[in-house]
Amino acid sequence: MQEVFDEIRSALHTVWNRRWLALAVAWGVCIVGWLFVATIPNSYESRARIYVELDDVLSKQLEISGEGRQAITKVRQTLTSAVNLEKVVRATQLGENVNTQREMQSAVDSLTDHVGVVSTEDNLFELTATIGNSSMTDAENAALAQDVVQKLIDIFREENVAGNRGQVADTLAFLDQQLDERKQELEAAEQRRLAFEAQNPELIGGVGTVTTRINAMRDEMRDVDSDIAAASSSLAAIDGQIASTPRTIATFGAEGGARAALAQAQSQLSAMRARGLTDSHPDIQAQKRQVASLREQAAKEPSGAGGAANPAYTSLVAMRSERQANYQALQARKAALQSDISRLIANQAEEPAVAAEANRISRDYEVLKDKYDELLKDREEMRLRGQVETERSAFQFEVIDPPTAPTKPAAPNRPLLLVVVLLAGFAAGAAVAFVMGQLRSSFTTSEKLERVLDMPVIGTISRSITAADRRRQRVQLKKFFAASGALAGVCLLLLVVEVIQVGSVA
Repeated sequence: MQEVFDEIRSALHTVWNRRWLALAVAWGVCIVGWLFVATIPNSYESRARIYVELDDVLSKQLEISGEGRQAITKVRQTLTSAVNLEKVVRATQLGENVNTQREMQSAVDSLTDHVGVVSTEDNLFELTATIGNSSMTDAENAALAQDVVQKLIDIFREENVAGNRGQVADTLAFLDQQLDERKQELEAAEQRRLAFEAQNPELIGGVGTVTTRINAMRDEMRDVDSDIAAASSSLAAIDGQIASTPRTIATFGAEGGARAALAQAQSQLSAMRARGLTDSHPDIQAQKRQVASLREQAAKEPSGAGGAANPAYTSLVAMRSERQANYQALQARKAALQSDISRLIANQAEEPAVAAEANRISRDYEVLKDKYDELLKDREEMRLRGQVETERSAFQFEVIDPPTAPTKPAAPNRPLLLVVVLLAGFAAGAAVAFVMGQLRSSFTTSEKLERVLDMPVIGTISRSITAADRRRQRVQLKKFFAASGALAGVCLLLLVVEVIQVGSVA
């Protein structure tokens, strides 16, 4: 650690012994550096923010608001293209001295690095332009930066409104042309289909349609078979109910008797079975027990009672007739389906070439019709979008922050550069003095002499300074500090000038 301290002390002593050389180098470096900083032109930055409402309420209601965001993104990405920047150059002061295409390309290339479009949010955009032309004054550069941003806003609006309307018109013209061609092809295909169907009515729609019809008929037949099975089961159930229901019931006047109660219980049992209750149902079993008990009581009563038609039996007979008619209708429908399926299969087997032709004609017609309907739908949507954008723009612009008129340069940071040059000058002077000290072999301390020669140092002789020498050294030291202070004062003066110059731009 002591050796490091000795080396630092030695280096400082070397620099201090050659302080005039260091100061001269510092003056030279600072003057050159400050002249270079002075030649750097000031760059002024103008900013603006715009808000773009992509889809209004009408567009959302008409369901034509899906492409606004893509259009805005496209324009934002192409706003700083060479074509648009050339428009900016021609519309601003940048294009005053541009006469050739090479000069225009150079101006566009220079402007490309100094403009930007940033999307801070989905609908919020920030436009910036930084201008630092050395041939113009600071006030002209500030005004030019503001003009460039304003022109970018104009191009942004133009590309989104006028450009989008032009695209809609071109798209409508193309769709109309395609619709005319598809309409002619569709009419020709329809005539061929009608002529073929007139000659072969059984193959209307082609083989694919015939196969579809056969499959549909087979599906329907399976449904009919299920209905027939259900109708047969229902008919058998009602036959069983009729067999167990008496045609007449006994009557005994106002009071009735066991026979009347038996008839009523049997009627209730039949009604339960008509509702679909099976013999294992608890209500059916209880009703059966009641019927058996009443039958025993009715057998013990004396005969002589009258009889009347059983309404339950009459109702069951009517229901059986209805179900019988439904069953016969299902059988007839099944027979008709079988006949149609057999006929269509026979037609396919007998004339395969005709069936293939029917399939081709039907397929061509359906493809053309689907394509025509799709183009017609696209044309109507595009026409409606064009009308909406003609009457009112789908993109609503609002300039939130207009282009700013800069009053202070954005670059360079001249005060910081002036201070950095001053520090660099002092550092360069100290470095030169230290190097010159290293080139001349000398030892600043006895410890360094002993370490280098590897020999013991017995002692050192102090330098004797007279009073005149001390006065001369004090004068030289004052001159040195005055020269150093003058260098720092020049830097401070340059800083004051810079502040005053920047304040006078506005």
